[in-house]
Amino acid sequence: MIKTYRDIKADVLDKITGGTWPPGEMLPNEADLAEDYGCARATVNRALRELAEEGLLERKRKSGTRVRAAPQRQARFDIPLTRREVEEAGAQYRYALVMQQVVQAPEWLRARMSLSKTARVLEVIAMHYADGAPFQHEARWINLEALPQAEEQDFSQRGANEWLVETVPFSDVELAFSAAGADAGLSHHLGCEAGAALFRMERSTWFEERAITFVRLSYRPGHRMTARY
Repeated sequence: MIKTYRDIKADVLDKITGGTWPPGEMLPNEADLAEDYGCARATVNRALRELAEEGLLERKRKSGTRVRAAPQRQARFDIPLTRREVEEAGAQYRYALVMQQVVQAPEWLRARMSLSKTARVLEVIAMHYADGAPFQHEARWINLEALPQAEEQDFSQRGANEWLVETVPFSDVELAFSAAGADAGLSHHLGCEAGAALFRMERSTWFEERAITFVRLSYRPGHRMTARY
């Protein structure tokens, strides 16, 4: 019985390896597959996207999805969970919500996420700790036009990071890394001097050309990030 995107992914893989869908074969469109599997189209999209990232499928916006004639290895990016980052480093994780409010999207954010002039976003400010020490300051904006259900979520106990990963897939991601001086607010939250050099990461995610969220993550001076793809 098909229940999750992993079930669909496994079934599609079986069809490819078993010869039902040989190299070069065009797959049914996502809407038809969703009907066949009895699930949401987003679930099918995530399964096919992962198989494409693993080099087994070729996906083109207007011509559809087909089995690659020759599988290719491609870079794979997963949205990291802050809780997991902390715990895998052997530290005790703690989360704290600083602020949660619905606001009209400011002009800079509308330009960044290609939002309409009347767009509303959920602004979530939170802190993440490792063994009681500040680990990460999170400033996040969620597009309520794309995810209206976010407005009803209570992020006081569980972060938006974890909720988003479980709720919606992403088709595109943009990352930017920089150094930034700590302003009064960040110096207070991160326990450092005002003006101290912080490591900053900004991440924007989209699903089928619709902006989902923009997040700005700031880390204490001396933070070192490693990644493997």
